[in-house]
Amino acid sequence: MSEFQIFSPKEMDSLRRAGKILGETLELMGRLVAPGITTKELDRAAEEFIRSHEGATPAFMGYHGYPATLCTSVNEQCVHGLPGDYVLKEGDVVSTDCGVLVNDLYTDACRTFGVGKISKEAQGLLAVSSQALEDAVAMIKAGVKVGDISSTVQATVEGAGLTIVSALTGHGLGKTLHQFPDVPNYGEKGHGPKLPAHTLIAVEPIVCTGKDGIKEADDNWTINTKDGSLSAHFEHTLLILEDGVEVIA
Repeated sequence: MSEFQIFSPKEMDSLRRAGKILGETLELMGRLVAPGITTKELDRAAEEFIRSHEGATPAFMGYHGYPATLCTSVNEQCVHGLPGDYVLKEGDVVSTDCGVLVNDLYTDACRTFGVGKISKEAQGLLAVSSQALEDAVAMIKAGVKVGDISSTVQATVEGAGLTIVSALTGHGLGKTLHQFPDVPNYGEKGHGPKLPAHTLIAVEPIVCTGKDGIKEADDNWTINTKDGSLSAHFEHTLLILEDGVEVIA
């Protein structure tokens, strides 16, 4: 699929419902993240919460064989961290990436949380990564090009002396979890496809404190920074409007 999916009013209502559940799931994760909890316990809580809403299911579970509700990526893990027996400890950072499916439509969002008291370096990483996402949201509307979004994220991150994990990008979504267009976190203003109204994209700055570069872990899911530096990941699902954008999740 190499064209934008445009959503009907009824589909947009389904997306809003899925997004509300997803947002509440991530808020729950923020309350639960603390020293002593395992990533598997976070995953179980997220799944139970999503399934407690009629017609809502975890979007990631079973996607390309993925076995969990959340991706829980800790410290140097950038994305796709498998929940398991790892016990979060003071000073860790953990990204909770999640999706909710309602009426066969996908939403996708992520927040990175500090566990207890975190270092100033980690605080800065989280603040800049979150700000890069908000800066992008502030300039998105129908007619904006993908490169405009990419360059905005890049300017915020690199302006703060941090590094974009360039191999990992945002994406369109809707009837599938990943579809046209790719939304890189670096690029040139004025380049790329032009966003129409009533399409859906996920913008997701993935940022590290070290050098660009990734490596896959032995579990064939988790992707780490190549140099072991700290990574953060923030993501919104965004509905493009004529005069702005609606944060779906």
